[in-house]
Order: sequence, then C-alpha cells, then structure tokens
Amino acid sequence: MPSVRQIAEASESHFVMEDWHNFGADYDTTLMAWHERFINAWPEIAGNYNERFKRMFSYYLNACAGAFRARDIQLWQVVFTRGVENGLRVPR
Repeated sequence: MPSVRQIAEASESHFVMEDWHNFGADYDTTLMAWHERFINAWPEIAGNYNERFKRMFSYYLNACAGAFRARDIQLWQVVFTRGVENGLRVPR
C-alpha cells in the first residue's frame, strides 16, 4: 500500500488534493458488524460453504478488525480535482 508521502508526491503535479479523510478508526466497528451478520446468517448459508470457509472468513474479519483497532492499517478516502474555484466544500 502506498504511504501518505507517496500518494502526495504522485498526485501533487496533476491534481489538487481537496480532502483527505481517515475512516480507519471506524472500520473496526464495520468489520465486527460484518462478522456478527456473517455468524448470524451462517445457518442459512451453511449449505453453500464448508466449515473451513467459515473459520477462515471469521478469522479474516477479526484479524482485519484487530489491525484497524491497533491502528496498523488505515482506510482513507482522498478527493482529488483538477482545481475547483474557491475550493471544494466537503460536508462532514
């Protein structure tokens, strides 16, 4: 994954970075909600998958959630333009 510096350096001569938002702190919650839904839906979908898949997908969701919780990985949304008069207004 590219670093903040690599993204900035690659884009600065082509675009204006209008907004940079880090959703990483919230993504742990999202992944845990997906895990809960997956476990709750398992009785309905179990016929399509085996127990190994269930364990691996559960592990994947929990491991990713842990990495976001520990702030080891991030999820960014970056908005680039070619330049907007008076700047781009981004609602929060």
